[in-house]
Amino acid sequence: MINVSLKKGDMAPQFTLRDHLGNEHSLEDFKGKKVVLYFYPKDDTPGCTDEALQFKDLYEEFQQKDTIIVGISKDSEKSHQKFIDKYELPFILLSDPELETIKAYDVWALKKKFGKEYYGISRSTFVIDEEGIIQEAFLNVKVKDHGNEIKECILRI
Repeated sequence: MINVSLKKGDMAPQFTLRDHLGNEHSLEDFKGKKVVLYFYPKDDTPGCTDEALQFKDLYEEFQQKDTIIVGISKDSEKSHQKFIDKYELPFILLSDPELETIKAYDVWALKKKFGKEYYGISRSTFVIDEEGIIQEAFLNVKVKDHGNEIKECILRI
C-alpha cells in the first residue's frame, strides 16, 4: 500500500492526545480557530528546540491571528514537561507514544542517518483552518526560518 500524504483541501484527521499535564486535547476542541499542527522528532534536540523557539518567539503574533500552535511527538508527557519548563514554551505539546496521530498524518517515515535506516517522525507542519480543513501541508521541513514561513501562511488564509 502506498501512503498518500495529506494535502491542501483534505479534512484534517481527528485526534485526542494528552499534554504534559495529562489533559486531553482533541482537534475538535480548536474548531473556530486556525491551528498550526507541527510534528517533530524529539524534545530538547537541536533542530526541535530551534523550531519550538521560533514558534515561541512568534506566539503573540499567532494569537493575534486567532491561531493555536500544537506540537506533537512520540515523547512522553514527562519529557514534554521538561522541554516546556526548560524553554518556557507557551503552547501545547501532545504526546503520541502509540503513533496513532503521527501515522494518521502520514509523518512516520523511513529515515537514514550515518548510513543506518530507521523509522521516525518526518518534521512536518499542517496549517488547519477554522473548519478543520488543511490549508497548507509543509512536509520534510527544514527548520531554518520555518516559523516565519508558517506566519506568512497564516496571513494568507
